[in-house]
Amino acid sequence: MQQFDRLTTLIDRFKLTVSPAAEDEANLIVFATANGTPDRAVFCTRDAGSIPLEGPVLFYARVDWSGPNNPFLKALPETVHFDLSHDQDSIGLAQMMLSELTAHRCGAGSVLSRLGEVLIVRMMRAQIETGSTQPGLLAGLSDQRLSRAIVAMHDRPGHAWRNEDLAALAGMSLSRFAETFLAEVGEPPAKYLRRWRLILSRQDIVKGHRVDAVARRYGFASPEGFTRAFKKHYGATPMSLRSGRPV
Repeated sequence: MQQFDRLTTLIDRFKLTVSPAAEDEANLIVFATANGTPDRAVFCTRDAGSIPLEGPVLFYARVDWSGPNNPFLKALPETVHFDLSHDQDSIGLAQMMLSELTAHRCGAGSVLSRLGEVLIVRMMRAQIETGSTQPGLLAGLSDQRLSRAIVAMHDRPGHAWRNEDLAALAGMSLSRFAETFLAEVGEPPAKYLRRWRLILSRQDIVKGHRVDAVARRYGFASPEGFTRAFKKHYGATPMSLRSGRPV
């Protein structure tokens, strides 16, 4: 059976960096037990400096994952807790991060960011496994059936997806798929796909890609139709953003 990776596209499309931070700027804190063993990690997905210090702190870090432009980050709880105490791999990972932070070796910043990315991925896997009681992307990705359809849209945003195709991927009847998607994700599949396409198109426009090329890439019938959809969603035209004037 084909495997559907629920995180790789989100990691690839939204730049994730982890860097050392002072306490008042940190949004990721790793706590330790009394003997200094990594115990738990807490990631504040909205603001820095709002994590209560309950126990010895091993280190502080700052996670940047494209902020409000990342729909998965927006779907997470305001505070994500991750228990390290029963996971030797994650304990070792946190210890390696601490070593890079304190040893001041060449390339430590790059190594720390990559190790931090692994820690965040492990935290996000746990969030997907736990799921969410609130409608949104996290709840959708946590559903084994819906996640197949969502990942397909993430991986092939320019494809002319029909609800019938997505329902087949989910292994559900069309009516059941549409009903369940709306309940879990909070919007119909077509609306979610359109919003995802606009998020990706904005990234490409910022990079300087041509409007007509972006329109074709993400399945819009014409550059004019894409421009109308973009302006309705972001309040400005793609050309204004491409010209360097922020949306």
